[in-house]
Amino acid sequence: MPESRSINQIITPTLLPNFRNLGTVLRAILLVNAIALFVALTQADTFSDLLQQLLYGSALLQPVLLTSLLLLYALAPLLAKLPYWQATAVIVVLIALVTFGLDVMGGELFASLSDVGSFRYIRHILESAIVILLLLSYFRWRALALSPARQAARLQALQARIRPHFLFNSINAVLAIVRADPKRAETALEDMSDLFRMAMSEPHELVELSKEIALARQYLALEQLRLGERLQVQWNTDKMPHDALIPPLVLQPLLENAVYHGIEPLTDGGVIEVRIYREDKELHLQVGNPVSPTGKPHDAGHKMALSNIRERLSLLFDVEADYQVERDVGYYSVHILIPYVTETL
Repeated sequence: MPESRSINQIITPTLLPNFRNLGTVLRAILLVNAIALFVALTQADTFSDLLQQLLYGSALLQPVLLTSLLLLYALAPLLAKLPYWQATAVIVVLIALVTFGLDVMGGELFASLSDVGSFRYIRHILESAIVILLLLSYFRWRALALSPARQAARLQALQARIRPHFLFNSINAVLAIVRADPKRAETALEDMSDLFRMAMSEPHELVELSKEIALARQYLALEQLRLGERLQVQWNTDKMPHDALIPPLVLQPLLENAVYHGIEPLTDGGVIEVRIYREDKELHLQVGNPVSPTGKPHDAGHKMALSNIRERLSLLFDVEADYQVERDVGYYSVHILIPYVTETL
């Protein structure tokens, strides 16, 4: 079974970048090419000279960059096990060897008029070493700026915005039946106690998907006390990976929006559709609900929950997470995509 991972359990930030993260790869490509452009600007006298400098520099730069990124992607698990400075040394040596190997294979293609003998190889290796050290310094600074302590405080603040709504709505659901059916209300309060014990426990970076679904089902059960048959839920979880880990309190706010801004305003109620499935290395969560085609949309409510979720997904997964909102006549749908993560990652 996957285990929840608490960011409070991490004492020091992971200073080495995750070379399997799309955001890291994109930043590396952009920064390296920006450095190359800056160097070319300092050496060029005219615009045509600038283009020539860029063309000459890219001939070796791009093969080295792409080859290095592929190697770092493959070696990422091994590098993550090394102390930071050892990993840095390994990376610098690796990039130097890649540069030298491609430089030798390229022959005179990568040689300039000013290069004499072996100085060409030394110059290219030193340039590569300087660039990779600058990149690693940038990622180290970024990791320190987004340290686990800061992440923990940010996640707590974002989750705190969700919990008051969760609490007040659930209490109102129980109050709606307390006089008509005291015994049922007592049972509901016991269930709610278990529900909030889970929801208000120590915030984790990632939790088991099964626990998040259990939380969502308990929430919907409380809402059904108030709405009765008007609230129906269709769960499509046949392709759900049971070993997945996801950020906490992602699914419940979407369901809360679906209930209060979709089902509740409708006289006859409706069906909330929940679909959770995996495609390759991506986990998809979709929540759709009917809305009144003539009523005024509650965009503010939808945007608040989605804003909270977007910030947390960005904090945890960078550009690898995404969400899409589709509003049609009489229907509202939210589609969240995050990396498929298990306890082995």
